Amino acid sequence: MFYPTGDPMNMTKEGLNLIMRFEGFRARAYRDAVGIWTIGYGHTSMAGEPHVHAGLEITREEAARILAQDVERFAAGIRKLVKVPLSQHQFSALVSFAFNVGLGAVAKSSVLKAVNDRRFDAVPRRLNLWVKAGGRVLPGLVTRRAAEGALFSKSDAEASASAAPTEPVVGKSPVRSKSIWAALVATFAASFQAFTSTRVVAFVLLLVIVSALTFIVYDRIRKLKEEAL
Repeated sequence: MFYPTGDPMNMTKEGLNLIMRFEGFRARAYRDAVGIWTIGYGHTSMAGEPHVHAGLEITREEAARILAQDVERFAAGIRKLVKVPLSQHQFSALVSFAFNVGLGAVAKSSVLKAVNDRRFDAVPRRLNLWVKAGGRVLPGLVTRRAAEGALFSKSDAEASASAAPTEPVVGKSPVRSKSIWAALVATFAASFQAFTSTRVVAFVLLLVIVSALTFIVYDRIRKLKEEAL
């Protein structure tokens, strides 16, 4: 039900895991951040049966079954709201978003408008606007929206690439860099010049050489980091 079947408008395992991770499992009914009775993996009475009330308890297996029916309900809602083709990652991110804020909120959101306008680059930013509950910003929602935005922006090619093993790239050590050693020699020469020439000229020369050395070292370290990625 939740895994790729050739139709992009289906929930992926990654999307389902995202919901489970952020909702967390609770065997006993509790009130969420805005006072709504919740149980299992974020199930509320608004999502359908079972009706959640004080004292209700369920097993993890029951919670998984309830989550399955809840996610399918939200997935069906997103299919109706979205008017453009989506990748499985994009669709799954929107289902997670709807699961958290409700289909009614999604229908009126700038997130959906950006999607249907095919302005996909704007979607992660629009998701980041939905980080408040009860009038205050919740760190958990900030983290969740970032994860949903990253999932929405993730292409199938990126997913395959991230799963493939890569060879580590070893860059040249700064100690073995000829450019850095050349800069060090130049700095030494400038320092010597400072003691043998006019003080002002030597000082300016020394300042220029030290600045160049700093830039060379910084640029070399930056390139090493980029090569290691």
